[in-house]
Amino acid sequence: MQLPEISDLVHVRQRAYLVENIIKDSTSNLHLIDLSCVDDDSSGEPLQVIWEHEMDARVTKDLGWSDIAQRGFDQPYIFGAYLNAIRWNCVTATNNDIFQSPYRAGIRIDAFQLEPLKKALALPRVNLFIADDVGLGKTIEAALIAHELLLRKRVNYIVVSCPPSVQEQWKEELADRFGLRFEIINRDFLARIRSQRGYQINPWATHSRFIISHKLLIDDEYKSLLRDFFGDIKYQSLLILDEAHHAAPASGTKYAIDSQFTRAIRELAPKFEHKVFLSATPHNGHSNSFSALLEILDPIRFCRGVAATDKKSKNDIIVRRLKSDLKSAGIVKGFPERKIEQIDISDLDASCADLKLPTLLAEYSALRRSLASNQNTKARSAIEILMI
Repeated sequence: MQLPEISDLVHVRQRAYLVENIIKDSTSNLHLIDLSCVDDDSSGEPLQVIWEHEMDARVTKDLGWSDIAQRGFDQPYIFGAYLNAIRWNCVTATNNDIFQSPYRAGIRIDAFQLEPLKKALALPRVNLFIADDVGLGKTIEAALIAHELLLRKRVNYIVVSCPPSVQEQWKEELADRFGLRFEIINRDFLARIRSQRGYQINPWATHSRFIISHKLLIDDEYKSLLRDFFGDIKYQSLLILDEAHHAAPASGTKYAIDSQFTRAIRELAPKFEHKVFLSATPHNGHSNSFSALLEILDPIRFCRGVAATDKKSKNDIIVRRLKSDLKSAGIVKGFPERKIEQIDISDLDASCADLKLPTLLAEYSALRRSLASNQNTKARSAIEILMI
């Protein structure tokens, strides 16, 4: 088996990698090689292998140079298109005005969906709250940001936290539309990894892109493993928090009380270098709760207990567009207009089920309350909640 050299391109585990470092073990004559993936869907993903133990490892020698000019020369307009494609792909992290991810996505993108991407690239650390209306494509906007940061080598580790019901949807959209493969971390994944690599393996170290549900993120079995893997902070990491309003304290008191999920996000969020929060309902009506949520996203600009009134600070990190605003500005079309019309129903028979049911329910509620009148306050409160 031919041994590669540093900067060689190699084929390992069905992917193309660049050799970054080679360490030789003098006792066993084996070579530990640090690799960096050059495939589009896993660009920059690191891999460490023992070269002699890889089944399909080989050095990629002929990259097609021998075939140059065998078919003659292209027409000027064809060569110009190729040259432009090369120039558009050579985008560096220093140019925030040229995007790559929209041209690598298998989806039609509306112009307004590029605004969050523009704001994200303007921030030294991405702390962005996408609060667009339902149906405007918050998932697409977050995926555009994640893909762009991957292409610019600003991110190499991504965790998406979302409700359990949309985990598969997130995985399919990221794979089908952006070519990004994510692993859903759950009990089945945990059991499979431990059976393959041993119980001592940290599942968060087995891949670089994960999807986890809100419910499991508060489970200490998963949270503690992620905390141990990250340490104080993991640079070049991105947290995408879907339905972020669940992480806001629900209380409207002077100092909002954290829920279990709020405490979990408050503990884990500072360990990520970049964060993107998504919610169509970012504000629950309590300014203290809203400022506490913004503090989790960006503790430099916001502080819990202090109302988030600074318009510039909010505009820097919050993207909020409503369907009605975009329609009135003529930016988007096709959203149906909601019209509320009252329909009067009269001359119903007294025996109609729609009238009989509320009558029976009112009688039942009155009976339950009368039976609970002699009980203690706690029991009466429970009965009242049940009746409501």
